[in-house]
Amino acid sequence: MTQRQLESALWSAANALRGPVDPGDYKAYVFPVMFFKWISDNWDYQHAQAVKEFGENLTEEIEADYHPFVIPDACHWHDVHETSINVGAKLATCLQRIQQANPELAGVFGDVNWANKDRLPESALVALLDTFHSVRLDPDSVSGDMLGAAYEYLLREFAEASGKKAGEFFTPRHVVHLLVRILDPQPGESIADPACGSGGMLVETVNAVRNAGGDPRTLRLHGQEVNLTTAAIAKMNLYLHGLDDFKIVRGDTFREPKLLDGAALRKFDVVIANPPFSLQNWGAEAWTKDPYSRVICGVPPAKNGDYAWIQHMVATMAGQTGRVGVVMSHGVLFRGGKEAAIRECLISKDLLEAVIGLPGNLFYSTAIPVCLLIFRNAKSQDRKGKVLFIDASARYQASRNQNTMSEHDVEVIDAAYKKGVDTDGAAGLSVRLVDVTEVQANGYDLSVGRYIKTESGAEANVEAAIAAYREARHQLTAMDMTLETKLKAAGFDA
Repeated sequence: MTQRQLESALWSAANALRGPVDPGDYKAYVFPVMFFKWISDNWDYQHAQAVKEFGENLTEEIEADYHPFVIPDACHWHDVHETSINVGAKLATCLQRIQQANPELAGVFGDVNWANKDRLPESALVALLDTFHSVRLDPDSVSGDMLGAAYEYLLREFAEASGKKAGEFFTPRHVVHLLVRILDPQPGESIADPACGSGGMLVETVNAVRNAGGDPRTLRLHGQEVNLTTAAIAKMNLYLHGLDDFKIVRGDTFREPKLLDGAALRKFDVVIANPPFSLQNWGAEAWTKDPYSRVICGVPPAKNGDYAWIQHMVATMAGQTGRVGVVMSHGVLFRGGKEAAIRECLISKDLLEAVIGLPGNLFYSTAIPVCLLIFRNAKSQDRKGKVLFIDASARYQASRNQNTMSEHDVEVIDAAYKKGVDTDGAAGLSVRLVDVTEVQANGYDLSVGRYIKTESGAEANVEAAIAAYREARHQLTAMDMTLETKLKAAGFDA
């Protein structure tokens, strides 16, 4: 089977749900069934290998060594597919028993009520199972690389279908690729994503190490995700990419961080994330006495958790090797009040290494301008007391729904970051290494346009005004949606 054939077959499975299931919810149904089929097909493949090698001498003890996952009796794929009535109840029972037999799979199948025929008509579930039944997912049929790529294909397609909801679980691949290249993970390092979504950034660190000739199995991967379905998708994503030594935990990173070393936050070589922007009600009240020492530079405003994410990530950097890469809206660069004080503190501690302005309209969830912030515990000698600014806003390819960055765009931006040499627009981007004293003179405003100016010299004010306007609109829309939900819940017609 070719990559294209596999992707087409998997998308046909998703389309079996069209009608009764909202496209934004496809992922909650398709991925658990796909993972169940993968486990079952691989069990059959491993069983055949064991029989071939041991024949009549095969015992249960010997065969157990061939299977990374246990499938209880009457819970194989064919047991569910051959069920004629109450198929959802049978599927739910089998998925639950598989999780019980394999503690490491706890929560991996999500929380869908498969037996609810009002939510998922049995005809739609049968159609979904029938479509997957024709696709073999064992190593003889599809390689691990093919399966991982197909999973990412489905994530992209589901993101397209989900629209703005996609930001909860999906970061465009080219943005992930750029951020991972900049952070340059090495074999043996520990990696963490405190807002891991579907696990794309963790998977990309594995790809980066493998492509550089290193052994990705030496990486120690960690992620935390508040959404149950999305956390399950992340686990499946890593398994389907051939990984089995990782830790994905579900929970609120601010109120209940679970990536711990005893009672303290665990430290990591690489901390990477695309957290939700401008998160409201994120838990500021508990941060006044945060037991995890994350209030490095002050408590962020209660209605905007951007700098809470930044401080949490900075607090989890390892000593000499620690570096952070985070996607943020441009508002973090110039907003005043408590955020300005935190920004000044982080810069004064010489933790901020780079600010990279990206093209607009890259994300499904928002059209507001975004940037990458890079922090390091130990900067190189030539970057101490300085901040690198890169304006990469022109490096993109226009697309139907979102702009994209090509592989060449990613290479150019990454090279500019690594060289850190001043340029004035060559290759479609501008670079300046700025002394902190200049940042201080600008009131610790990090707007890229203050340091990389156009001929008119007015770019700084225009950029700040546009970014502030777009972010205000974004927040207003979010507040309107929240109000409408509360009014409907109270019985008012919004």
